[in-house]
Amino acid sequence: KNDFISNMTHELKTPISTISLACEAIKDPDVGNDEETLNGFVSMIDQENKRLAKLVENVLQTALLEKGKMNLKLTEVRLDKLVREIIHAFQIRFQNKSGKIHIEELDEVLMDVDRIHFGNIIYNLLDNALKYCAVNPEVYVRLKKTTNGFNLYFKDNGIGIKKEDHKRIFEKLYRVPTGDVHNVKGFGLGLNYVDSIVKLHKGEITVESSVGKGSVFKINIENE
Repeated sequence: KNDFISNMTHELKTPISTISLACEAIKDPDVGNDEETLNGFVSMIDQENKRLAKLVENVLQTALLEKGKMNLKLTEVRLDKLVREIIHAFQIRFQNKSGKIHIEELDEVLMDVDRIHFGNIIYNLLDNALKYCAVNPEVYVRLKKTTNGFNLYFKDNGIGIKKEDHKRIFEKLYRVPTGDVHNVKGFGLGLNYVDSIVKLHKGEITVESSVGKGSVFKINIENE
């Protein structure tokens, strides 16, 4: 909890400080008369405001999950298209670190899921693969249709997770020690959220991992 409060305080202070500085700069008459510079500061405020909103949303969603008040809005979704969309959005972030996301298999899967929350699952797992990798992050993604549902698989080349931590990584506020990867910010909410959303979809998520050899996260969801 102390780590969570420390991280959250840091994460909130950064965008607040940036917005404050940008607002002060905009008050300068010279900046106000330079449209390009002014637009740059306005864009900065917009980005940092969205970042703040995302941080607050993460905490609120966790609170709802804890109270059991999270309601899924199930709609028919082409999961293969959703996976491809999010991978496409993430690819440049991996490329900036000389990495890549590989699509091994992407079956056409039509399933009733909560599009927003299920999209967040994919986002969280890709984000973790990016954060918890020392160099050249790579992820292999596979979506396999089953008789009554699907399997979704993410294999990364990250720092890996010790066996004794496998069960704990899905606990709220638990953060795995990052070893040689420094300055990795997080609240210990991501995998707890992922696990909770998978369970609300009547599914299961498992992990296979060892230190220095990356991790494999597998999600299995079947229609009743």
